[in-house]
Amino acid sequence: MRGAAFRAIVALFTLILLIGEVKGQAKSKPITTHLTAKWPDSPLLLETSEYMAEESLATFWGFVEAIAEMDANAYRKKTDKEKFEDTLTTASHFLLPSQLRILKFALSVRAFSPKIEMFRQIVIDRSLPTPEECGAVVDVGGQLVCDVAKVKKLVEEGGGDKPVVYEVDHHFPGGENAKVVAVLYAELGSPEFPAFHQVLKELAIAGRVDYILRHRVQSHSPRRVRLSGYGVELAIKSTEYKAQDDTKVQEEGREVVEDEEGEVEVEGFLFNKLESLHPEKKEDLNQLRKHLIESQHEMAPMKVWQLQHLSLQAAQRIMSAPPDQQLSILVQTAQNFPALARSLVRIKVDDKMKREILKNQNTLSQQMDVNPSDAALFINGLLLDMEYTTIFTLLDHIRSEDRVIGGLHKLGLEGEALKTLLALDASDGPQEYGIDIRDSAIMWMNNIETDKAYRKWPSSTGELLRPTYPGMLRSIRKNFHNLVIVADPSKASTAELIRLLESFMNHNAPFRIGLVIAVDSDESLRGFDDPGLAMLCAFNFISENFAGREDANLKALQFLIDIYASSHGDITVTDVTNFFANKYPSTDLEDVFGEDSDYDVGRMLAQEFVEKAGITTLPQVLMNGVPLPEKHLNADEFEEVVLMEVMRTTQMLQKAVYRGELGDKHDVTDWLMALPNIMPRLNDRILSTKSSSYVDMTGESNLRISAITVEDFSALKATEMTSIMTNSFHYLSTKTEPAIRPLTVWIVADLDTEEGRGLLLEAVKYLRESNSVRVYAVHNLNTTKITPGMFSRAVEVAQNTLAPAVARQFLAKVLVKENARKILDGSKKWSDFGITGLDMDAFLSRLSALKDDVFNKHSAYARKVLSLSPGGRAVLANGRMLGTLRPSEKFVQEDFGLLEKYFQSSLGEKITEVLEAEDSLPKGNINDMIMKVAAILQTKPQSKGRTNINLRAEQYSVVKIPARDPKMPAFDIVAVCDPVSNAAQKLGPILLVLQEVVNANIRVVLNAREKHSEMPLKSFYRFVLEPEPLFTEGGELAPGPHARFTSIPESPILTQNYHPPENWLVEVVESIHDLDNIKLESVESGVHSEFELENLLLEGHCFEQSSGNPPRGLQFTLGNNKQPVMVDTIVMANLGYFQLKANPGAWLLKLRHGRSADIYSIASHEGTDTPAGSEDVQVVMGSFKSHVVKVRVAKKPGKQHMQLLSDENDEGGGLWNSITSTFTSGSSSDDQDETVNIFSVASGHLYERFLRIMMVSVLRHTKAPVKFWFLKNFLSPNFKDALPLLAKEYGFEYELVQYKWPRWLHQQSEKQRIIWGYKILFLDVLFPLDIKKIIFVDADQVVRADIKDLNNEDLDGAPYGFVPFCDSRKEIEGFRFWKQGYWHNHLAGRKYHISALFVVDLKRFRQIAAGDRLRGQYQGLSQDPNSLSNLDQDLPNNMIHQVRIKSLPQDWLWCESWCDDESKKTAKIIDLCNNPMTKEAKLVAAQRIISEWTEYDAGIKNVMQGFKEGKASLTQDSTSQRRSHIEL
Repeated sequence: MRGAAFRAIVALFTLILLIGEVKGQAKSKPITTHLTAKWPDSPLLLETSEYMAEESLATFWGFVEAIAEMDANAYRKKTDKEKFEDTLTTASHFLLPSQLRILKFALSVRAFSPKIEMFRQIVIDRSLPTPEECGAVVDVGGQLVCDVAKVKKLVEEGGGDKPVVYEVDHHFPGGENAKVVAVLYAELGSPEFPAFHQVLKELAIAGRVDYILRHRVQSHSPRRVRLSGYGVELAIKSTEYKAQDDTKVQEEGREVVEDEEGEVEVEGFLFNKLESLHPEKKEDLNQLRKHLIESQHEMAPMKVWQLQHLSLQAAQRIMSAPPDQQLSILVQTAQNFPALARSLVRIKVDDKMKREILKNQNTLSQQMDVNPSDAALFINGLLLDMEYTTIFTLLDHIRSEDRVIGGLHKLGLEGEALKTLLALDASDGPQEYGIDIRDSAIMWMNNIETDKAYRKWPSSTGELLRPTYPGMLRSIRKNFHNLVIVADPSKASTAELIRLLESFMNHNAPFRIGLVIAVDSDESLRGFDDPGLAMLCAFNFISENFAGREDANLKALQFLIDIYASSHGDITVTDVTNFFANKYPSTDLEDVFGEDSDYDVGRMLAQEFVEKAGITTLPQVLMNGVPLPEKHLNADEFEEVVLMEVMRTTQMLQKAVYRGELGDKHDVTDWLMALPNIMPRLNDRILSTKSSSYVDMTGESNLRISAITVEDFSALKATEMTSIMTNSFHYLSTKTEPAIRPLTVWIVADLDTEEGRGLLLEAVKYLRESNSVRVYAVHNLNTTKITPGMFSRAVEVAQNTLAPAVARQFLAKVLVKENARKILDGSKKWSDFGITGLDMDAFLSRLSALKDDVFNKHSAYARKVLSLSPGGRAVLANGRMLGTLRPSEKFVQEDFGLLEKYFQSSLGEKITEVLEAEDSLPKGNINDMIMKVAAILQTKPQSKGRTNINLRAEQYSVVKIPARDPKMPAFDIVAVCDPVSNAAQKLGPILLVLQEVVNANIRVVLNAREKHSEMPLKSFYRFVLEPEPLFTEGGELAPGPHARFTSIPESPILTQNYHPPENWLVEVVESIHDLDNIKLESVESGVHSEFELENLLLEGHCFEQSSGNPPRGLQFTLGNNKQPVMVDTIVMANLGYFQLKANPGAWLLKLRHGRSADIYSIASHEGTDTPAGSEDVQVVMGSFKSHVVKVRVAKKPGKQHMQLLSDENDEGGGLWNSITSTFTSGSSSDDQDETVNIFSVASGHLYERFLRIMMVSVLRHTKAPVKFWFLKNFLSPNFKDALPLLAKEYGFEYELVQYKWPRWLHQQSEKQRIIWGYKILFLDVLFPLDIKKIIFVDADQVVRADIKDLNNEDLDGAPYGFVPFCDSRKEIEGFRFWKQGYWHNHLAGRKYHISALFVVDLKRFRQIAAGDRLRGQYQGLSQDPNSLSNLDQDLPNNMIHQVRIKSLPQDWLWCESWCDDESKKTAKIIDLCNNPMTKEAKLVAAQRIISEWTEYDAGIKNVMQGFKEGKASLTQDSTSQRRSHIEL
């Protein structure tokens, strides 16, 4: 049979080759599209420098130095490709080969282009001279300098205003603490850059200037950045109702590019192969191929039995291909599935493959919660959710993983050891450390174990195991839950918490409550000088008055609470003394609050406790010694967070009691304080990694520091400098015999200063307590000194020439403050501090012979690699630098204990265990290896844990792609997907690119669904992604990536949809075709479209500080210094969510002028880039990744009872979300009620044609001014270009509004349902607050009455009014679904309303939170695919009991499908709704039903024709204007 089929095909093949009767070769009709950013193309050299900056500060400046040394003039003459190759060559000095491939990928996706554009916007905002006037500019104290010679002079003069500095700025190492800030605006690779850089670098090294480099491109490219990392879908559209425009499109001649895609075999022929064998037959082969494809691509509906096994059949086709082609076949099958489905039906599924798939599905479901047909991507065992993972977060992930894998391999680790170390997670150790609360600074209000109030409670710890109701607090006479508040009692924020703690005690909650009164420790202050101190004195007085009673402290606390009741806001001294005098009239105030008060006690104890606990902001609350999160310390959340902690603690205590670890014989407080997470001291520098940076210790050098000059050492790369330093160190430790010391501490300081010596002394003292630590002192001399002082020299000789234990003992003596002072003043000599084992003569001899260059090398290292200013102090723990210590900051013995405990519990013990198991360590001793491995692993972001993917079998259903270089360490990438699923369409192309970018063993587990009842995929798909930048033959950068569809069947109607990252707002800017209704039969040469990234979304969540509730109706604005209000938005009640449209740059986030700013002020914010001390909230956008800010607002004094959405709300509208143009002058507030506001949505050329007719019909019958509001998201370029013309011709105003569907709200995938959602879900946030009413009118309606009358309809207090469905056309009765089943019961006699026309009272709508309620209900119902089949209509009808609908008069909407012919006579608006009986096309129905429709249509066409005739010049002008003026 197969033989006969093959002979028939060969006969057909021969026939076509022999006969030349085919009339002309049919043109290929590709569908192509691409996406560009709004900003100019950025140089790849600058993008590379930003990539380097993310590696490390030292890498960035090393790269900058290398660029500064090259010949700039020769570089500028090179082609793009030559420049790119030069850039890669320079980068290769700092990156591993694997990192270089990732760099090329980052440049391909233009990941750092937004950062360069951000600097461009900062330059525009700063108003610098033009590049022609000034190639490079320096901003010194607000003065702009173009002359290198003047820079030095200005720096020496100092003064002026400090420029605004951002977190993203690049500071030259060593100058951060300088008083003068100099910002260089220049372009790397320009001739002007090296001279400016050299001068500023020298000044920064000398500590005289904080040198900041910002990119400033001198000559902007005329082209814009072409983007990738998004998907494009061609969805096959339902043709049940015809909705195509019959207007002929004038196609421009566009060159057809040959099909570049690889090819799946077509009916057994591989045409690529045939064309290479018979090039002379290319035309004939094309015709045969086209014939076979067209016969194969018949889009006739498939029968159910044919659909059943399509997933398995696709898997079979993939697995039957040669191994090197399997991934490509998977991609092409998924992306072109609708066209290939029929060819899959004939494939027989191998039973072995089917059984293996089912076995693996069972394993995946049980172990990883991945169900049949689900998708997952695991990179080195870490699960990435592809629904939310963008190419840019994926890039970050593979960079982080590669840094660790490459670093470990460089240290000589491989195989299982490397895999085990990679899987280690620092987050496994105890995360919440606490402080010992057995401290005399704490004043306890009660004691559960001894107070009479609790004597009836059971006292056995066994009571913890007794069952109780969930959430119930157990009343046991043990101090299980100890709450300590540390606060200044005079602050209003403290009052709330103290009242809550009192409430706990009044209700006999099982908490032991303590108070630490932390007030100013200045001894010169008295109670009369400071309100907090006055309250402390009063507290102590009352407590002493009741001495001996168990409630003495409680009585004193009650006094504080009484003061709070009589005062508002912060307490004053007068408040305290007046209240005290009323309460204790016979007591002399001077005795309590005056100079000789006996009650001014406990200040220093409290101060020591605050320091010990690492508390930086007050108030703070400790639960069993563990600080509670600061953000929850407000009245609204405090109780909840305390109860959550109680539940967690109770579980831990129950386990301890059950195991016998805790019993009645134990003192509970002592037992709790002996837990491993309780420390004698807490330090946020250690426990938080926010201020930490990491030293790359993977450098390889065999040199020692003595074998290289200062100049040569300073010129080395950072990694080489670190390697030489580690080779040269002789560490201080307790004992001399070999021991494993997992913690290596470097103390960086100027040891000729008291602070520097004090820091080293604390480390040396700690060595007596631990044999697991080793210490080395790195010298960072202050540049004011010409030579190192005696202590720097003595420490250097001691640590490098004495035995470790002897050096430790010697330094422990000489570094003591008193001894050091005596040595410095000459009253003692080194020889006075001799110890056993120290040859003092030899020591003194080496001391006198020591050269100074070692100190210069150390200082150069501290500046270049550690980015420390001269004389700056720092502590490094295994390569982790704990930030720069402030001048007065203490880092004491207990801190080193915490540091050791923290490191050991998080990574130390695990790394030691792995390395001890190694037979032989590849390089260095085990302590060096632990240090270097830890330095690498600490850079890893904390993860949720890794999964080891062990499948039952991998022979028949798993695509395996081996690593490109088996000798190098490889990523382990496992992708799980159904080959005919949406996930496979996206995952496949990503895997193809990852295969090029990283050295990886890739496994694709075909998670095929066993049976289908409908077509699994109804769309074609392309994911736009390239592994590296592409160049033309002439060496120019290629135009860039694009999506290209070829060999698409011509008969179906397709809708083109973009799938960009969630925070991208994209829109079509060029296309003559109807992208909603693409039918290739109707086009001549293909369909092309160009999209633009209009905005990057800035998202946020806003809450009131006091209540924790979202401030509904609050408005934010975003702008810059020149234009403070560029866009604005409203806060939703759902999650306090808001969104603002931004673009790369530095922006100011403010409360909108008006009611928002009058009632509220911004109290705090997270996720912003606000410089210290700035009142403005700065947000820097410099990435394609999501940017989310969190804002807390507080009501201003005296405004506590005012509401934003009250009746007096008359806030002005101003700019609104995405207004692109308004042609008539803005209405005054008096005219607002006169203007009729009409909202409408349209997508596709036909509906835009209907929309124009609807607009003209409204204007024809309405006397009042009309303003149209259109949703910009779906409009075509043609419609947007024509709007100004129509506005001028017909006299109306319009605004284009835009809102991005929030990611937390259940997403719709079908375009029509997305449009329905936009109609109803965002009414409260789409329009300005000054718009009181809006009327939604469907595009396919014709208005025959004055719509002002509809605007004036009384809604009787309802937020909106809809017209009910007609009942008068009886023949359609069977289609009235609302009269039966669910809807009949739900409506309970109410009417079911149509959503084609409705009026919204926006004021009322917002006041009752209707939008938030609708979104909440939608979120619940939309999870069920069978719910909300007519989303925009079903949702308000479903919510009719919660959000009332006012039924509008029936004559406002007539529709032939539901209303009889008689009622048409009085119809005010005619709607062209679909007829479920006749399925008549909309266009035909419009011309038949509405007599005036043709007249309207013809009139608009005449206007449009005039527009088209003049369009060429108009478009050219507007396009050039639009593209040259980049704005939000």
